[in-house]
Amino acid sequence: MRLFNRNLRLQDVTLMYFTALATVMVILVASYQAPGGGGQPMEVLPLHPGAPSSRPRPPLPMPFRVPLDPRGEVQLAWNVSYAQQEIYMELRVKDVQQGLVLGMSDRGQLTDTDLVVLWNTGTQYYFGDAWSDSQGHVSLDPQQDYELLEAQQRADGFHLLFRRPFSTCDPRDYLIEEGTVHVIYGFLTQPLPLLQYLNLSSIQTGVQRVLMLRPDTAPPTLPADAQSLEVRAPDVVIPGQETTYWCFIKQLPENMPKNHIVMYESVITRGNEAIVHHIEVFECSPDVRSVPGYSGSCDDKMKPDKLDSCRHVLAAWAMGAEAFYYPPDAGLPIGGPGSSRFLRLEVHYHNPLLISGRRDSSGIRLHFTSSLRRYDAGIMELGLVYTPVMAVPPQQRSFFLSGYCTSKCTRTALPLGGIWIFASQLHTHLAGRGVRTVLVREGREQEVVQEDKHFSAHYQTIRVLRKMVNVLPGDVLITKCTFNTEDRTKPTVGGFGIMDEMCVNYVHYYPRTQLELCKTHVDTDYLQKFFTAMDRFHGNERCVCGPVDVTQQFSQVQWDDFAVEVLDSLYNTAPVYMHCNQSTARLFSGDWTKQPVPIVTSVLDKPRYPCEGAASPTGRPLTPRV
Repeated sequence: MRLFNRNLRLQDVTLMYFTALATVMVILVASYQAPGGGGQPMEVLPLHPGAPSSRPRPPLPMPFRVPLDPRGEVQLAWNVSYAQQEIYMELRVKDVQQGLVLGMSDRGQLTDTDLVVLWNTGTQYYFGDAWSDSQGHVSLDPQQDYELLEAQQRADGFHLLFRRPFSTCDPRDYLIEEGTVHVIYGFLTQPLPLLQYLNLSSIQTGVQRVLMLRPDTAPPTLPADAQSLEVRAPDVVIPGQETTYWCFIKQLPENMPKNHIVMYESVITRGNEAIVHHIEVFECSPDVRSVPGYSGSCDDKMKPDKLDSCRHVLAAWAMGAEAFYYPPDAGLPIGGPGSSRFLRLEVHYHNPLLISGRRDSSGIRLHFTSSLRRYDAGIMELGLVYTPVMAVPPQQRSFFLSGYCTSKCTRTALPLGGIWIFASQLHTHLAGRGVRTVLVREGREQEVVQEDKHFSAHYQTIRVLRKMVNVLPGDVLITKCTFNTEDRTKPTVGGFGIMDEMCVNYVHYYPRTQLELCKTHVDTDYLQKFFTAMDRFHGNERCVCGPVDVTQQFSQVQWDDFAVEVLDSLYNTAPVYMHCNQSTARLFSGDWTKQPVPIVTSVLDKPRYPCEGAASPTGRPLTPRV
């Protein structure tokens, strides 16, 4: 095809060139400014404190909030509308500079991430839905799913309010669902003529973990006779290191009668909101008559050994969590016969800026009543026993381990009407990536008790279920954990050490029963057959003479694809040893060896948010919190 006529004059060619150039410029400008295009132009805003607002107030209150950066200069607040399946988010930034980035991803990575960006071209601020590629380069998303509702400067900083659906059907957008959301934030210090010039690796960024989707029920009121007890750190000087776990022993009043804890909440020292990462309160074992006073690092080798007897969870809080309320007809017992007078407080300080000299008295405030409720609440451990016979091979992207609370155990230990689970605390160590507990009845999955597909060991809190789960005698509870060991060269065994692994769900339920631990591990005889088979497969006919540590046996396995597949098959089919334990740590009567692995029909793996005809996560219309 001929593009030019030989007789065209120079001025004609010049005119055509500039016409084409102008057309391209119009398209580029439209892509930035047209609704649904590359971004919405913000009006020029007065960026000085105290500027009056000409915009309406947010349509919803913002009951959930968390500081994003270690200094607390960037605050994220949000609310959820289940009726519209939308989430409203508000960012408050002390100093907006040249803009900021907010993103959501599965693990907190900067690549392949859903983003919303505020940036300054040098003359104008822009707001837009964007994403990062595998190299961290940022591009505007052709499908703009973040709707800007408000942008203004107030006395306490720059406020940005926007909303987005849970599911957008855009493959580049993050699916907001139950479980941990890794929130990325970043600051722009230089103007950006074009957003394509931005690479996330070139700016200051950080990550924070939150539970975006929360129950929509209004918090109940405390009883009139409620009293409070604070379990707080005793004016600790926070060490100038990134990670510290601080332990403190608190004594309850002598001869304290039985009460019911009906609510607890965090008490954070002002100014330390961005450093106090999470807090837990444990009750010591009633069998230990006295626990020496202690205030110091939980990892100190010189700490009293009796601190290890304080493992019964009473309360847990993590950054961004709200006050925790018990159901109106149940409370957690504290005091009275059969309880301990000693509590262990554990505070996790996350201090990446290595701030020194900061003092802290953070902790948890327990609210309790002497007017006992109808039911005692209890805490039960589900999942895997802490034993090295359950191991994860090295170099695994995803390896699954499951622990069972079998029908024989629930039939033995639960009352006729069963129990009601209303909250749970998922737990793994550093290799954990996901945790899921499902209820199985008559061989068929009934419902998910709790699931976190993006679980992080750095964010563990008690999570209130949006719908209580009734567990009947004969039901099965299966807790399945996903592990990643791509960065490890040796097998990871089960155990208490941070580099060992656990797979646990501490479920909160009522009425309280004698069943406190319902967990399994693979039958050790079958595991020994695995070690023998691997030796013979690789031509090793060595004699294993005398007792050999299981951890050592795992370390001697040649971990190729075949060995991984065989171990996975073993864990899913071999009989298990059932730990159906009473609160006294003794087994219920009966033979719990060589229990068969439950055969289950899976029916709960359908997409939660189909792109057409989407339903709320609970399958019922819910209203936003007001």
